[in-house]
Amino acid sequence: MALTSLMHAPAQPGYTPSADNLKARETFQDDKFGIFIHWGIYSMLADGEWVMHNKNLNWEEYAKLASGFYPVKFNAAEWIAAIKASGAKYITITSRHHDGFSMYATKQSDYNIVDATPFKRDVIHELADECRKQGIRLHLYYSHLDWRRDDYYPLGRTGKGTGRTTQGKWEDYCTFMNNQLTELLTNYGPIGAIWFDGMWDKDIHPDGMTAKTWNLNEQYTLIHRSQPACLIGNNHHITPFAGEDIQIFERDLPGENKAGLSGQDISRLPLETCETMNGMWGYKITDQDYKSTKTLIQYLVKAAGKNANLLMNVGPQPNGELPTVAVQRLREMGEWMKIYAPTIQGTRGGVVTPRDWGVTTQKGKTLYVHVLNLDDKALFLPYAGNKLKSAVEFESRNAVRFTQDKDGILLKFNDKPHSPDYVLELTFANELPLN
Repeated sequence: MALTSLMHAPAQPGYTPSADNLKARETFQDDKFGIFIHWGIYSMLADGEWVMHNKNLNWEEYAKLASGFYPVKFNAAEWIAAIKASGAKYITITSRHHDGFSMYATKQSDYNIVDATPFKRDVIHELADECRKQGIRLHLYYSHLDWRRDDYYPLGRTGKGTGRTTQGKWEDYCTFMNNQLTELLTNYGPIGAIWFDGMWDKDIHPDGMTAKTWNLNEQYTLIHRSQPACLIGNNHHITPFAGEDIQIFERDLPGENKAGLSGQDISRLPLETCETMNGMWGYKITDQDYKSTKTLIQYLVKAAGKNANLLMNVGPQPNGELPTVAVQRLREMGEWMKIYAPTIQGTRGGVVTPRDWGVTTQKGKTLYVHVLNLDDKALFLPYAGNKLKSAVEFESRNAVRFTQDKDGILLKFNDKPHSPDYVLELTFANELPLN
């Protein structure tokens, strides 16, 4: 994942979302919380998913990892159960990352988990089956770039040290990708979204970074024709192209750019921000700097307050297990979600925009006030467009004192708000307007 300056052009001219697609967008926004999974043979080196590029590993030597990949502890049912317990509604898993290794039984290359490893199991198929059993939606990450194939040419700005000496045809690579996408959309049941990544790699291409360069019209049309409800997101770090159904932000909430990857305008599409639970996307043995449960919960709440989903990443170990700390965090987030899920899932960003003290979410006539950082016993909300009928603490249902005038609402508490999220439920006389 990286940032470049990209030219903008239509990707699927004249695209009109189907009724099923529009419904899927609503469901996606209701979900609010998903789990990202970066897993591949790079986990064996335990140095993150970019190790092939970062260490300039020869593609033929790197490929030998596959012959030793045998994740004996992988259990799709346990993975999905842990994810479901967190309160998440969907997963997004890497079907093929930048190293070019496919984690499913593709017929387009023998460089895949079934043909190239002694494991010989299609983990995407097993996860798809388990997602259907446990009621979790399946989204698939798919890399646009490839550090291995010679038809990924001209080369991009990454993966130049992997030892490719022959030059194939870009048209062949585009055909390869579309054939793989057809497999994923045909053989694994309903797919909630295709999550593209890597377009930013080819900004040095002579005609610039355009939708035409990447053949996006054909790709996006293929996806929407194969599964009209399947959403398309592209982590290209610019305002979405025509034909995309969600907008992605990497390591930043919409409107923020602390990581330097999310300076693009915010569209009217459903929004999603992806973030790591520790420091890396793929498994790294030296990275045990996991964010606290409080930090993760507050990030989820802040995303919801900005009308966005949170896609929280976990990097499984090479033996197929989810890291113990990650499972613990998922469980602890789930305990919070057992109580407070209704205040974020099924909601939209609230009429009171995010503040230093926290955010608001809303549903119908109800405004949920999420107080994340306040050292006072009172809070002023600058909203006067609706008569407030009642205010209560969400969990205890205890009444909260308030006054309302033409300038807004003053809420008064008996004690300072508690951590990680002091949630109030405000009920108004009329439906709240959407931002």
